[in-house]
Amino acid sequence: MGYELFSDVILLRDLPEEGLCAGDVGTVVERHQVEGTEPGYSVEFFDMVGNTVAVVTLPESFLRAPTRADRPTVRLIENAA
Repeated sequence: MGYELFSDVILLRDLPEEGLCAGDVGTVVERHQVEGTEPGYSVEFFDMVGNTVAVVTLPESFLRAPTRADRPTVRLIENAA
């Protein structure tokens, strides 16, 4: 598929060690290609006021592009400042 730099992507799997859940929206900040492996991306995830929550490097299969059927949602993170 391939994602352009600074495009939005949606996480397909929970990443509890990063505080991320499937459905969280992030922004592609780098593309990584190693011969013989699937493409990977560094993706930055933000909270609703623009603070970085996590920057993680993920294989392309952990991501999908947004569609017209997607709607923003909010989930409360306990102890988040």
